[in-house]
Parts: sequence; C-alpha cells; structure tokens
Amino acid sequence: MSRTTAESSKPAGQEVKLKRSVGPIGLLFAAIGSIIGSGWLFGAFHASAIAGPAAIFSWLIAAVLIMLIGLCYAELGPMFPISGGVVRYPHLVWGSFGSYSMGWITWIASAAVPAIEVEGALTYATKFAPFTVLAKDGNTSAQVLTPLGMVVAIVLLAAFTAINYYGVRLFAQVNNVLVWWKIFVIILVIVVFLITAFATTRMGSPSNFTSHGFAPYGFAGIFVAISTAGITFSFLGFRQGIELAGETKNPKRNIPFAVIGSIGITAILYMLLQVAFTLAVPGSVLDKSGSWAALAFTNDFGPLAALATMAGLGWLAYVLYFDAVISPLDTGLIYTTITARVSYAVGRNGNGPRWLAKNNKHAVPYWSLILAFLVSIVLLLPFPSWQQLVGFITSATVLSFGTGPLALAVLRRKLPNRTRPFRLPGGDIIPFLAFYAANMIVFWAGWATDSKLLIAIAIGYVFLLIYWLTGDRKRMPALDFKASAFWVIPWFIMFGLVSWLFDPTTPVVKGMFFWVFLINLGVTAVIYVIAVKITLPTAKILEYVEDAEEESKIEDETLAGGHIG
Repeated sequence: MSRTTAESSKPAGQEVKLKRSVGPIGLLFAAIGSIIGSGWLFGAFHASAIAGPAAIFSWLIAAVLIMLIGLCYAELGPMFPISGGVVRYPHLVWGSFGSYSMGWITWIASAAVPAIEVEGALTYATKFAPFTVLAKDGNTSAQVLTPLGMVVAIVLLAAFTAINYYGVRLFAQVNNVLVWWKIFVIILVIVVFLITAFATTRMGSPSNFTSHGFAPYGFAGIFVAISTAGITFSFLGFRQGIELAGETKNPKRNIPFAVIGSIGITAILYMLLQVAFTLAVPGSVLDKSGSWAALAFTNDFGPLAALATMAGLGWLAYVLYFDAVISPLDTGLIYTTITARVSYAVGRNGNGPRWLAKNNKHAVPYWSLILAFLVSIVLLLPFPSWQQLVGFITSATVLSFGTGPLALAVLRRKLPNRTRPFRLPGGDIIPFLAFYAANMIVFWAGWATDSKLLIAIAIGYVFLLIYWLTGDRKRMPALDFKASAFWVIPWFIMFGLVSWLFDPTTPVVKGMFFWVFLINLGVTAVIYVIAVKITLPTAKILEYVEDAEEESKIEDETLAGGHIG
C-alpha cells in the first residue's frame, strides 16, 4: 500500500504518530550536527581569554563531565525509546511535577538555541553586512543584532520551522550533508593553522603556550571557562540522540552509538582546535594585547576567520565565513526539532495543553513547532547577542540533564529486572558522578547567570499554576507533588545558595572556590539520596512505563519513508 493510500484510509481525527525513520549514522550525524554549531567558532577565543593556553584542559574536563551525563542517557534511551526523553524520564519515576519542572527548563533552553545559533551566524556575517554592532553590556562588550540583523534572524527561524514542518526524514537528509561539511571545515582549519604556525612566520609559535603564562588565571580559570566560554555549550548537542529516540529503528544499538560517538569525536576535534588557535595568534598581537584576557585584533567578532586573514589565508577566511553561516544554522535547524519534541512530550504527559502533541500529516507536532518559532523570536529581544545567551543556555540545559542520572538510579532499584539493551557498569558510581558534574557546571556559570535561571524557573511555576487553575481537569494527570517537591525544590534552593554565596567571580564569602568542590559533593549526596528514596510507588511507575511502551508500539505502527543513515 502506498503512503498516500495509507494516509487517506485513516479515520477522520485519528492521531498521526511520530515515525521511526532515522538509522545509526543519521542519529550520530544528528548528534554531531547539533554539537557542532556556533560554539567552536567562538569557544577557543573566549576560552583563551579566561584560561589562557591551559584552556585545552577545560575542553578535556568538559568532555569527561558531559560524557558521564551522556552515558546515563545511553542506558535510559534504549529502555524507553520515546521522543522527548529528557522530559519524560522524570515523569516515569516522580510524576507530573518533576516532569514539568525539568520540561520547562529544557524547553526554554531548547527554544533559545535556534536564536543563539542565528546570532552566531549573523555575528560572523557582519563582515559583509551590518547584521550586528559592537555595544557595551555592563563592563563587557558584545556584538548585538541591528534592526537588519533582527529581520534576517526572524526569516532564518521561519526557514527552520518550514523545513521541520515536512518531517524528520527531510530533516535527516539535509543534516547528513551539512555534518560532513562541518567536520571537514573544522579539520581543515586545524590542519592549515598547525602547518602555517610551524612552517611559516605568519602566525604564532609554540612559545605562545608560555610567553604570557600557560595557566595565567590558575585552576579557577580552567574550571570557569568550562561554563562561561561556550565550552560546555559546544557539547550539549549529544542530547539529539535522546530526543529522537522514538524515531530510530534500532535504539539498542543506535542510541549509545550516537551519544558516545558524538561526544568522543567532537572532543578530539575541539581540543585540537584549541591548540591550533593558541599557535595561530601572532606573537606581536599577543604582546600588544598584553595578556590572554585582553586579547584583541581586527575583526575579532569572527576570531578564526580574522586570524586566517592576518596570516594571508584569505581563501580559508572565506571558507570560515561561509561555514560560520552553515554550522550554526544547521544546529538551529536541529534544535527547532528538539524544542518541538519537548513540547510534544509535555502535551503527551498532560503537563501542558493537549494541542502541543497534535501532529500533522507528516507526523510532525506542528503546533509545538510553531510555538517554538514564536518563542525563539521573543528570546532575540532581551538577548540580542551570542555572548548574552550562551551562559544561560548552558546552565539551564545541564540542570535539566541532572535528572537523567537520578532517574536511572531510581529505575535500577524499582525495576531491577527490566530489560536494558545497554547497561552501565559500576552501580551508582557513574550516575552519582554525572549528577555531581551537572551541579559543578551550573556553579561555574556564576550567580549572574544562575539568578536568571532561577527567575525563569519561578516563571514556569506561575504558568503551571495558571494551567492547573484554568485547564481541563479531566485530562490533567495527578500532580504527584510529594514525590517530586521533596527533592526538586531543595535542589533549586541549594544550588542557588551555593552559587550566590560562593560565586566564582564575585563571591559573598571569599576564598571558597576550591571548597565548593566538597560543598557541592555534599549537596549532590543529599539530593541524590532524597531523589532515590522519595519516588512514586512501584505500581505507579509501572503504569507510567506501560504508557511509555504503548507510545513506542504505536509509533512503530506508522513506519514510513524508509531508512535514513
């Protein structure tokens, strides 16, 4: 039977489900494509300013921390291959309040990514048109969108929405092509920069690693760069392998492959790029700047392309300017998909209006897609620059990821005999360390960022209250407040207090930066124990798991379009 015939034979009003159309390479490429966005174009420059040449260790540490978190999701994903998993895993073990809390944070962070990627692309494109302008933001400067840049940004966000409207198959086909390009350009930059630095005098030299100090700002600089230079942000795309779990044919094989493979491949590329950047800065430019923190040069709004231009590599500069549009826009395209899937999950769980989970004939949650488009536009207004958004997205996304390790620990206790196609070794060691990693990354972002995150969380709870007072009570699930609130709210309060009291740059209590490693270890242990102990009854968890399994079966019934990847 043809696809058209199948669709026309469906009873009126029958729900159209998501389609399993993405294979292992497609899923890996989706994750890599989501990881390689605007972060690599700016990360090496900002990391050098914060940590100096020692920033290479910032990339390594960030990769290890994100890998710990990703491994937890690699076990969860094949167990419950449902789209929007980051939101729905908490729902299985703590119910609606926990699911909504994390879902709101995840959704806001996801909706912000298309906006920041568009900003990243237009920042580099300022070389050719006045899309951004340098403006003061407190004690720092940032490239902010001009009226022309704002209009172009909205047009690009609309294009993301249009491509996604016609389904995951088209998305995967477009993405596979673009990822090959993005990997090629990163490797090209690394190779050309290294050759030019070692074989000519047009760039820097190995003395750059020591001339102004290898780690001029100490260990604190190395750790702070992880959250504030766009380093962690540059790895967050691994979640694509989880969010599209419901759309892959063999989750047992494909999800761990995509999560582990994408983080590992990009970590190697990023560290090599940091070395290449350090070598590429001309010694005269570094000497004139006076320090890595004050590093500045002509057209440094596009730092990699500017260095290529100074070295006489005009052709590479133009490749970078072109890629600076392609890479961020591809990631923006992917995160438009993610945001719609998160909204879809919220609608399915009953934590939001049912229309969020309504699909079009292409099996795409179109109302969720349109809502993501509108919210991305709104986020351009208060955050009109890449620098203003990156810290917020990092903290929000990592905070939402923190529930994955906790959910994994609970499910191992509540459902010990559950089939696990991929099982992590070591019992609670990796989940605990992953949760600890999430808490540390959020702390390193600083109070200026975390305070905005707490405000966003509070706004989310106001929306939840309004929905529960005005929505259809018949279709709303039980709030399950007690199962979630006893650890979610204390967690938010404790991470907020730690961030405020011991902020890495402007602490209330000074001299405590390294003590926070132990303080957060204690916070992690307390919340971990509470979250694992206070959950839904096993019978309720099984009920929610059965719902998740039913969702998976229904999705399997609507395979269409063949195999991608």
